[in-house]
Amino acid sequence: MKWGLYVVMAIAVAFAWFKFAAAEKKLEEDKKAQIELRNSGEDDEAAAKLANDIKSREDEKTFTGILLAFLTAGLVGIVFVIHVLPAIAHRFTHAVYDSAEMVEKDPMHDARAKVAQGDWPGAIEAFRAAAAADPLNRLPYVEIAKIQIDQLEDPAAAVDTLRHAIEGQEWQENDAAYLMFRLAEIYETSLGDHNSAATIMNQVIDQFPETRHSANARHKLREWGLA
Repeated sequence: MKWGLYVVMAIAVAFAWFKFAAAEKKLEEDKKAQIELRNSGEDDEAAAKLANDIKSREDEKTFTGILLAFLTAGLVGIVFVIHVLPAIAHRFTHAVYDSAEMVEKDPMHDARAKVAQGDWPGAIEAFRAAAAADPLNRLPYVEIAKIQIDQLEDPAAAVDTLRHAIEGQEWQENDAAYLMFRLAEIYETSLGDHNSAATIMNQVIDQFPETRHSANARHKLREWGLA
């Protein structure tokens, strides 16, 4: 049906162009003949009749031109509405939804959704998947340890999580220090294992000498009475 409409419109436009061109050609011929009659000064009646014919052809040409403009605009409009406009809308829609899809593919998205639902085992599994997708992001490990302590009341599992994270990656200084501080805090506040907490803080001092991390570690040791 759609292609049939295109064919009919195209034939109509082609016919209008043909009529317009024919009217233009005939009008030029009549104007030349009119000039010749006037210059000869003969047959005034024929000259008058020719003038009327020229007027009629000019009107016909004007009508054909208007018809041609409408038909051409109609054909272009149909093509634009049926093909061009949907293509533009399709590209725009994909640009918007593809962008949204990229946001949805944030590795942490599923994990946060599980946390919001209170699905703690599911959240831990999703955070582990996020850690596998972005191994140098410390946040999934920290969130897993937080769930294991606060929700599952299993600080030993939190220790295992953080030790696995610390030992399994070559971390940047700030990330490594953060994870070690968090591990020491779990030993001290959740397990009451003062010796392990002190050992971790001394490791920070030795690993990052003359940095704010070593200074903070010394402060923690004094705060816990382990200096």
